Parts: sequence; C-alpha cells; structure tokens
Amino acid sequence: MLTTIEKILFIMLVLGSLFLTWSGVQRIIRAIGRGQGKPDWKVAQKRLVNVLLKVAAFQPVFRFRPLPSLMHGLIGWGFIYFLVVNLVDFLRAFWPGFELPDALGNLYSLLADISGLAVLIGMIFMIVRRFATHDPALSTRAKTFLSPAARSGISRDSAIVATFILIHISGRIFGEAATVALTGSTDRWQPFVSTVAGWMQGWSKAGLTFSEHLGFWLSLGGIVVFLPYFPHSKHIHLFFAPLNFLLKPERKSIGQLGYINLDDASIEQFGAANLEHLGWEQVMDSYACIMCFRCQEVCPAYNTGKLLSPAALEINKRYYLNADGGKFAAGAASTPLTEFAIPPEAVWACTSCGACVDICPVGNEPMRDILEIRRNLAMMESDFPKQLETAFKGMERNANPWNISQADRMKWADGLNVPTIEQNPEPEILWWVGCAPATDQRAQKTARAFAKILEAAGVNYAVLGRSEQCTGDSARRAGREDIFFGLASANVEILNEVAPKRIVTTCPHCLHTLKNEYPAFGGSYEVIHHTQFINELVGAGKITLAESGESLSVTFHDPCYLGRHNGITEEPRNVLKSAGALTIEMPRHAEKSFCCGAGGAQMWKEEEAGEARVNLTRYAEAKATGAKTVAVGCPFCLTMMSDAAKTEENGLEVLDVAEIVAARLK
Repeated sequence: MLTTIEKILFIMLVLGSLFLTWSGVQRIIRAIGRGQGKPDWKVAQKRLVNVLLKVAAFQPVFRFRPLPSLMHGLIGWGFIYFLVVNLVDFLRAFWPGFELPDALGNLYSLLADISGLAVLIGMIFMIVRRFATHDPALSTRAKTFLSPAARSGISRDSAIVATFILIHISGRIFGEAATVALTGSTDRWQPFVSTVAGWMQGWSKAGLTFSEHLGFWLSLGGIVVFLPYFPHSKHIHLFFAPLNFLLKPERKSIGQLGYINLDDASIEQFGAANLEHLGWEQVMDSYACIMCFRCQEVCPAYNTGKLLSPAALEINKRYYLNADGGKFAAGAASTPLTEFAIPPEAVWACTSCGACVDICPVGNEPMRDILEIRRNLAMMESDFPKQLETAFKGMERNANPWNISQADRMKWADGLNVPTIEQNPEPEILWWVGCAPATDQRAQKTARAFAKILEAAGVNYAVLGRSEQCTGDSARRAGREDIFFGLASANVEILNEVAPKRIVTTCPHCLHTLKNEYPAFGGSYEVIHHTQFINELVGAGKITLAESGESLSVTFHDPCYLGRHNGITEEPRNVLKSAGALTIEMPRHAEKSFCCGAGGAQMWKEEEAGEARVNLTRYAEAKATGAKTVAVGCPFCLTMMSDAAKTEENGLEVLDVAEIVAARLK
C-alpha cells in the first residue's frame, strides 16, 4: 500500500500524463478527420462480436510466421489479462485492505503469474529476433523508398516499447515477489513470483518494503510515464487495429474500389495526390500499422526485387504524420504522396493481387492507396506508363484492350453452335465470354473448350456476342476511371435489359467486376466462375468424364481475383479431381497464392526493373512441384504461365481447367 505522499505524487503524475497524452490523441483524431468520407458506426454494431473474438484469439496474426505469431500471442494475451492485474494493483495500493475473495483471488493470482511469465518469454524472443539475430523479415532493402526517419525510428521505437514492457512486467513481478517474501513463505498460486521471492531471502524487512513500493512505481508508474509517447509509437496499434476491423467500409471483396460518379461535374479531384485525398480509413491505416513487414513479404513486386514495398508505404505515411501531423491536423496541405510515401515507379509495379491486404494482421489496405494514387496520376496528371496507351485506346475505340473490332467479337466461335442473346433471349445462363477468350488466340481455346462442355451438358445458355464489351477492369486498375465508367455504364444498361438469371464468366477479372463493382452502377447479378459451373454440372451428373489410363499430374495456380479476391478455391480443385487429375499443391496456394504478374493492368505493360520476373518466379514454383501440367482458371494467368513455359525447351503444359475437362468428356 502506498503512503499518502506517494498517492498524491501518483495522482499528479497521472493528471500530467493524461494531459500530454490527450493532446497527442486529439492530433490523431484531427488527422484522420482530414481524410475523405466519414465512418459508418452502424457497421461496428454488426461486427462487434466477431471483432472481439478475432482480437482475443489474435486470429489474423496466426496466418503467417507461426513461431513469432505465438510469441506475439503470449505478449498480447498477457497484456489483455494485465488490464485486470493493473486495476487490482491500483486498488490494493489506494484502498487499504482491498483483496479479492479467496477462490477468485487464487485464480486471479495464478493467471497473473502465468501472464507475466508469458509476456517476458515473448518479449525476450522478440528482442533477440530484432536486435540480436536481426531477422531480415523485419526490415527492407536499402533501395526501398523508406524515409530516413523511419529507417532509424523503427528500431528506436521498438527499443522504447520493449523497454517499457520489460519494466512494466518485471516491476510488477519484482514488487509482488517482495510482497510474498515479506510473508516469509511461498504462494503456491504464484509459482514464478515465489521463485523470484526465494531470491530475496535474507533481505531486510525495510528492503522488501522498499522493493514492494518500487515494484508499484516501475509497473504502474511505467505505464503513466509511457502514455504520452503512446500516440507516437507503433504500440498504438493496440487501439487502432480493432477500430480498423470494426469500421472499415463494407465491401464485397478486398479489391472492390469506390464508386465515382463522373457525370457529376462538380468533382475536381480524382484519386489521391496528397494524404488528405485518401479516405479517412486509409489515414487511420498509418496508425494501425505495426511495422511487421508481412505485407512486404507476400508482395510479388517486392519478392522479385522491384522498388515497391507496401509496408514502406504505410510506414512512410506514419512517420510523416509523426513529424508534420500537427500542421496536417490543423488543415495544412500535405506533401504529395509520391514525394514522401511511395515513388511513381513503385506505384506502377503493383499487380493489385491483394496479398498485402489479405495478410495484414491489423486490417490495413496499402493496395487501395496505390490504386488511388494511380487514379490521380492517370486522370489528373496524364502520367502513366506509355505502354498502357494501346490498351486504353483499344478500350475507348473498340471496347477491348486488344483493339479488335467488335465485328470480330464472335470469330472465336466459328464452327461451333454458340447461341447469341438475340437467338436465345431467355437463357438459364448468360455466358460472359470476356475480351481475352473472344480475341486472344491462346485464350480462345479456353472459350471453345467451355462451349464444348456446355453443349455436352445440354445447358440452355447464350452469349451477348457483338454487344459484349470489356468490363473495364484493366482501365480501372490502371487509374483510368473515365474509361471504366463508360464501359461499366454501357454494360449495365445492356445487362439490365437482358435481365440474366445467372452469369458465368471464364475470367476472374470479369467475375470480380460484374459481381462486386457493377452494383454501384445499378447492376446486381448472380455471377459465378466457369470452374464453379463445371463443378455443378459434374455434381448434377450432366457431364461424365472418361477415366484416362494415364494419371494427369497437375498443380493448380490460383488466380488472385478468383481465390484471394473472391474466395473461390475449392471448386477448381474438385473439378480437376473429377477429371482424374492428381493435384500437387504449390507452397503458396489458395488465398495465399502468388501472383502471375498480369493483374493491375500489368498485362499491357512491361514490368518495372527488378531481380526477376513475376511470372517466371511463379512458374519455377510450379515446376518445383514435379507436376507435368499447370492448370489455371484465368486467361491472364494462362498467358503469363504459357510465356514462362516457352522460356525452356521442355516446359510444363499450361491448360485452363475447362480444357482439361473438355479433353476428358465422354
């Protein structure tokens, strides 16, 4: 129990600390408020229980790096319980005679003992990992665009936070051990604390009493001293990570972009040139970032030696706000994002694969920042890779990036009985063929194979034929919202007139756009991927696949916009299994699949300079499985994997799932 003088000093320290802390918190609130839009607090009500369970279990952390994740869990779970421990210690210090009832007190003491030891074990591991072994996963390459303040500040911040945690936990254990030692016996409900108390044997009563008080000041006093630094440290993720999960705008998938009404002549700013042009939640991402570099570790651009690091983007935003947040919060215009957060070269290296968003343990979305910056560069500055001009012109003039005349849109179906919507105005299935299967010579084989499957199953279907245009995915991911807006508006008008019961598409990019982005334009449809539909046909017995004497050894490459963006991973594998294929998984598969390198409009331009090409990296991973065939479910992936296979004399066979099934139809 504290003396009267100690109580007065502690209360004064708390008041001063809260005053300084609140000024930092206010600055953060104002900074987040500078972002576009406002939080919808109604979504928090629906998510609250799920978020509480997610935070309590540290579920997002355990998707990657199992051992460090476990150590982080020990620290996190220990700190959650220490909220109770700190409250009890405060009441004991200020309220004479306060103690918990025996049974409850014993359980409390045991859990406090376990929690304190768990936090110490976790922290020692983390300190050794960062400062002794210098785990490369916790840093970035020298050429990465990371601010000098961040390069020196990350280690310093980690050291300050680690020191605080060690002082807080060790101080509590030390003080509690002194209390136990004063009794002259051990406490079986606190085995670790009792062990420390055993080391104090022979200390005088005055020395133990002083240690008891010192433990309080190190533990709870340490929290009070640390609080003003809290808004500036990465430790603030404890507050903003749950807020991120609670308040992120509702989206149909991680890749769904916000609607911009280009018919509104009052809009003067497209995309993000400055920090204040980003959404409020994107500004908040800066404070939620824990600087763990997990997003960087899964980024295909970073993995192949390019300048892009999604982690560096968020960290640069954070250190900018730490340095100039006061001016920014007060309303001053920020420095352009391409000058302090991410260079243009890195902006155009993104494949929009969504891996960074998917893996982030605190719910950050660096990919979304990048696409907003692209919108600004492309529409406000006309600053984009010149190789994209051909695709842009093709989409503007002929409604497809290959720049093939709409009059030739049905040439892929020559010799096949493929009904158009004019010939079959009320089909059960509207097949959205897509630009690649309609115009690209290699992808046309996929379209013909799928047509063969539909014919064999007796499906009542139709295609739009010459009325079908590009969905605009590549234009939107390249920042040309104007092109996308025109294509989307026209397509929705046509589709609403047709009123399809279900839409099937052989392209995940078309699937994503039709399903997730067209509702903002007034077009809500049931859209499925062709592998899902084939799986339905097999399950219903509408097609029968012949067994081959030779087993087909296959590894399936999950397209980013199929698996990660839309959660479709099992159906393609089920279809391959039905076709008698032996599927061998790559280390990175399903939601954790590695990109082929064509997404985010990369299909229409050369990759930025790096140490390797994305498609060759993925192809090497496929080859390492020992499979003879790479199965895909996307025309872009088909092109990229086929190009990679051509780089060697006896390359792997690259086939769409539909081609494998069509070859085995009875």
